[in-house]
Amino acid sequence: MKRRITVILALLFLANIYSQNTIKNSVTEKIVYKTIDTISLNLHVFYPEGHKKTDKTPVLIYFHGGGWVGGSYKKFLAEANYFANRGIVAITAEYRIRNTHGTTPFESVNDAKSAIRYLREHALELGIDKNKVIAGGSSAGGHLAAAAGNIIGLEEEGEDLTISSKPNALVLLFPVFDNSEEGFGYKKFKERYKEISPMHNITKGAPPTIVFLGTKDKLIAVETVKKYKQKMEEVGSRCDLHLYEDGEHGLYGKNKLIKYKDDMLLKTDLFLISLGYLTRAPTSLTN
Repeated sequence: MKRRITVILALLFLANIYSQNTIKNSVTEKIVYKTIDTISLNLHVFYPEGHKKTDKTPVLIYFHGGGWVGGSYKKFLAEANYFANRGIVAITAEYRIRNTHGTTPFESVNDAKSAIRYLREHALELGIDKNKVIAGGSSAGGHLAAAAGNIIGLEEEGEDLTISSKPNALVLLFPVFDNSEEGFGYKKFKERYKEISPMHNITKGAPPTIVFLGTKDKLIAVETVKKYKQKMEEVGSRCDLHLYEDGEHGLYGKNKLIKYKDDMLLKTDLFLISLGYLTRAPTSLTN
């Protein structure tokens, strides 16, 4: 019990430092993971200090929100930096969106799966553990992570499908889970919604998941995430749900309820510790 209290206090300390933007920046690399016609999609990679190609660390890849229409990889730069300082290779990914590329959510899912497959294919070059791939995201980005974790199919043609695009764990912030008429985005999918809706594709072996949602989110209903959690547990998979009273969609975006940010970071950190992806509490700003 004493050790657990020490871990929590240490994490709260670092989360507070994080919120003040005083964490040391990590080395960043930009890698093209996919080229389609004239479009190049990049991974923005944060390495832990002193990281080597011979290392075998977990990797956390984030997908930004924006309704599959807009948004930017920059959304998760701070989180990627934080987890790199915790010893994980952390990435924020680009993917095709309607405003820039004239695409649909189906292409967005293709790209998310391609990004995860790329990480496994190049694990030795990146110094990562291909069996410890964590996918995270917010809103539509959470949908992409959850789709990669649950949906069979929607893979990019021509890729090596013997390399899995399924993440080993999921970190989802106010995610789009349900694409049916009762959920979000049905008009984009209509009769094809079951192909792309994570809620309708949960099966045995679904990756352990942590979910964050505000109780006043007008896009994602609390009952929806509770139903998702129930379905996950019915197939024997873990799903930790954290609800924030009066929180709206976005929780800590611009002009939103930024007070939840540190708590979500802390709970994500503890979730990854519980999975063995982080093995110790932070004791300084450099580890």
